[in-house]
Amino acid sequence: MFLDQTYLFTPGPTPIPNRVNAAMAQPMIGHRSPDFSVLIEDVATRLKPVFGTKHPVYALTSSGTSALEAAVVNSVTEGDHAVVIVAGSFGDRLASIAENYGVNVERLNIEWGKSCSPEQLEEFLNGLSGAPIKAVFATFNETSTGVLNPIGALGEVVRRLTDALFIVDGVSCIGGVPVDMEADHIDILVTSSQKALMLPPGLAFVAFSDKGLDAIKNCPTKRFYLDLNRYVKAYNEQKSTPFTPAVSLIAGAREVCAMIEEEGWENVIRRHNLLRDMMRAGIRELGLPLLTSDADASPTVTAVKPDALSAPDIQKALKKDFSITIAGGQKDLKGKIFRIGHMGYCTPFDVIKVLTALELTLVKFGQEPRFGAAVRKAEEVWSQNV
Repeated sequence: MFLDQTYLFTPGPTPIPNRVNAAMAQPMIGHRSPDFSVLIEDVATRLKPVFGTKHPVYALTSSGTSALEAAVVNSVTEGDHAVVIVAGSFGDRLASIAENYGVNVERLNIEWGKSCSPEQLEEFLNGLSGAPIKAVFATFNETSTGVLNPIGALGEVVRRLTDALFIVDGVSCIGGVPVDMEADHIDILVTSSQKALMLPPGLAFVAFSDKGLDAIKNCPTKRFYLDLNRYVKAYNEQKSTPFTPAVSLIAGAREVCAMIEEEGWENVIRRHNLLRDMMRAGIRELGLPLLTSDADASPTVTAVKPDALSAPDIQKALKKDFSITIAGGQKDLKGKIFRIGHMGYCTPFDVIKVLTALELTLVKFGQEPRFGAAVRKAEEVWSQNV
């Protein structure tokens, strides 16, 4: 078998389209040149529908975690009170970042594998006493569990009950889910390049509401590279960035915008929902338990909890026998689940590929052969959406 043909199905990094690779391989341009000003303005403008914002989308040359840290240090300061919804590993990371800066964090802990309901958030906020809450932080799509939180409904609760900022980690779903920052009451929304946006790691993106822009202007926390005021000022005054950007990645981002526009944004959303539904239907047909309910399921990553089999062994077998790379569990779920990413540059045929490999792998571990069963079920879902 040609094992140099590798297949990446992790929830980040994700595969890069050939045309995006070609765009990133173009000759370098000066990052203080008029050519770059045109490039950065083009990307900042064309990403607006993807973020559901009327403002430009700003690019940082850094990781997704840096975007989370930027969201914290530009909105709250030592001694402030904040609520962080923790429904998995990345909610926990967000809370830890805030705590590291001396923020008084109230953690709303949600069972891993479930979403946070607006009723849970409302009850939690109503139960708090003492100093006002400066910000509520939420993870839109919890990568570690494959859960999509009802961000719009959560934002409505935040806006109705508090004057707090609503700050959202959209790292593993922006580019694959609908979002409207105004309707969803989001003040700061961040993501990174290596997920649904079909780019290599190395860029983070951030968008603001008017309230969010005011907040970063007035936040007293000391910061330098992650001072988002610098990015807003550099863009508004010079159509540039305050520090040396990853020019090639931003060129790739422009090509990603072109691909999204060619497919049509609504079609991008529908495709991700279809990939989720196909994957879940096929895995169910194989008798493998899913970690999340259909109501909570993410359109970008599916988490599987094979109680009777070893999740790490399945993960290793897919890699060894088929050159298919998937992800394991994290923290509380380490060794208990495997996760399949299906976002960005991913098609229904890719889902069929993974399900076929799973059918063969389960037989290797002593399961009764169900050849074609998962594929057939996924194809039935696909046929209803053709």
